[in-house]
Amino acid sequence: MRVVVQRASEASVTVDGEVVGRLPRPGLLVLVGVTHTDSVATAAQLAGKVWNVRILDGETSCADADAPLLVVSQFTLYADTRKGRRPSWSDAAPGPVAEPLVTAFADALRERGAHVETGRFGAHMQVALVNDGPVTLVLEA
Repeated sequence: MRVVVQRASEASVTVDGEVVGRLPRPGLLVLVGVTHTDSVATAAQLAGKVWNVRILDGETSCADADAPLLVVSQFTLYADTRKGRRPSWSDAAPGPVAEPLVTAFADALRERGAHVETGRFGAHMQVALVNDGPVTLVLEA
């Protein structure tokens, strides 16, 4: 499992003109990619990393600052671009495998007390972001 974490002063996800997820206040936008070997345990481990990473103001974490998270699935995080001009998606888990693990990731954050909003799995989404800093990290489990 791979995530891109961005510190955001604002972020939202829109599907077909409808906002389906939004940060109610500054927090983190988390783009989540799933590969074939991931599990619920992987999702929980990575959720713990994201919850405790100290990248908010004053070197605090979401756990310290009670900051919200916007979780958005993004299979393209597992693109293989080593050959040619067309990315391969073979390292990305298929939807029936990935969707429950993205949900498990979001649920693991909620179990820690996080306010979590999400995008809509498999939908064509427009993600709006005001990256604060900018601060962007790639985390893997």
